[in-house]
This record gives sequence, C-alpha cells and structure tokens, in this order.
Amino acid sequence: RGGRGGPLTRHFETREALVEEVYRQEVDELCAAPAELLARSAPEEALRHFLLLLVEHAAVGKGMAVALESIMATDSPVFDDSRTQMAEALDQLLKAGAAAGTIRGDVSGRTVLRALGGICGMHTTEGWQDEAVRITAILVDGLRFGADHAG
Repeated sequence: RGGRGGPLTRHFETREALVEEVYRQEVDELCAAPAELLARSAPEEALRHFLLLLVEHAAVGKGMAVALESIMATDSPVFDDSRTQMAEALDQLLKAGAAAGTIRGDVSGRTVLRALGGICGMHTTEGWQDEAVRITAILVDGLRFGADHAG
C-alpha cells in the first residue's frame, strides 16, 4: 500500500502528532489576526471581526472533531496552549477598545473566550452557526455597554 500516509506522516511519529501540528498552525494564524485587524479597523470592529473568526474556527473544528478527539485522548497541551493564545489575542483587542473608550475595560479575554465557548457549544443544533453569529453581535454590544466612550 506504499502511498498511504507517506509524505505527510513521515515527519510525525503519530497521526495525532500531525493533527496537533495542523491545529497549532491554524490557531497561530488565527491569533495573528488581531494586529492586522487593529491596523485597518476601529478596535470594536476588529474585536467583532475576530470573534466571528473564532466562530468560524469552531465550525471548522467541528469538521475535525474525530481527529481532534484523538489528540484530546493524549496528554497533549495543545488545547490549553490554544485557549491561552486565543485569550491573549482577545486581551489585545479588548485593551485597544478600552483605550479608545469604546469597549468596557473590566472584561478579560479569557472571560470573552468562555462566553464564546458557550455560544459555539450549541454546534449540535440545526443552524447553530447563524445563531452563534447573532449571539456574537449581542456579546459585542454588551462589551460596548459601560465603555466610557471618551476616546
């Protein structure tokens, strides 16, 4: 059967290691987005766009669910590392919004990530992604409420 899994898995000891590396690369690319978003958008718009990217990431992740479950069964720190990285990316956006006076300053990236995790946890229901996008808009509105708007 020679060709099965050849070149792709040759550099990784296990299939799980390959999936882990692909997932890490996706998260790295995703978490690089805030700097670019802030360079071309107001902080609250950059935050909204990044949250939608996270919803999209969750939707794609559901497609990888079986593969991701296989690495969850190992002692891989990939998910803890990814959550930390995503929370730090959100912190960057939240701090920019707070400095601009358009996002409340009393919420951490980890808290927003937990809220988004709850939203994306609905993935088993029909139309969950459309609902997640609508709920994300409500989340952004909530993050704007209580901002000092002093800019």
